[in-house]
Amino acid sequence: MSLGQQLAPHLPFLRRYGRALTGSQIEGDRYVRATLEAIVAAPEEFPRDVDPRLGLYRTFQAIWGSTHLDDRPEPGDTGSDSENEAIARARLARLAPRSRQALLLTAMEGFTSEDAAYLLEESADSVEELVSHALSEIESQTRARVLIIEDEPLIAMDLETIVRDQGHDVTGVAVTRDEAVALAMEDRPGLVLADIQLADDSSGIDAVKDILAQFNVPVIFITAFPERLLTGERPEPTFLITKPFQRSTVKAAISQALFFDQATVPVN
Repeated sequence: MSLGQQLAPHLPFLRRYGRALTGSQIEGDRYVRATLEAIVAAPEEFPRDVDPRLGLYRTFQAIWGSTHLDDRPEPGDTGSDSENEAIARARLARLAPRSRQALLLTAMEGFTSEDAAYLLEESADSVEELVSHALSEIESQTRARVLIIEDEPLIAMDLETIVRDQGHDVTGVAVTRDEAVALAMEDRPGLVLADIQLADDSSGIDAVKDILAQFNVPVIFITAFPERLLTGERPEPTFLITKPFQRSTVKAAISQALFFDQATVPVN
């Protein structure tokens, strides 16, 4: 099997990591492209003594650490992505980027502390300290009112518990597209957690589109098929959670989404 064939299944999830780390589909996908370009240019330098997924993320980490593409927007990049970057820079001054990387690598991408240590060139103990620091710093900086769009009662209850445990408020739980839009208009949320497939066969994506047509709000999509929304071929979600999810994954995604949101209220 060629190296390209070995890496292909892992690319959607590397896009997820890049988007969450930068708060932007445009910037995150640019890092992934730069990673692939580096591998194509020097395949002999690709780590062969580890699992291909680890090698892929290690190459990404090298690109992230050495170039900081997000500090050099491409000509013509405008809109919410650029605004999000400006917002994030102020918050990044109070939160070490390596802490955020450690949190995302373990909580969202599912790497063990040992694997994350390899990727960050740290010890496993240091990674655990970085994760703890990231959670405490991010959660102390942000809070929001959250709308949950989820038609499975047990999953909705679990999400509501996670949200409240992080110190956020829940504006409501919707099970259909129309109900979601109505709740959003009645009590404007600062964050939306949205399932893809809803109770009446309506779409959570369509519900979010309707809401975003009225006002801007960060959105985290929840789906059992994340690779379908991580192709890099069209406008796609920046924040995505895979079903079945871990509580730590949801917490990490919420923290990252709010980290880049200009409407989030700082906690004093």
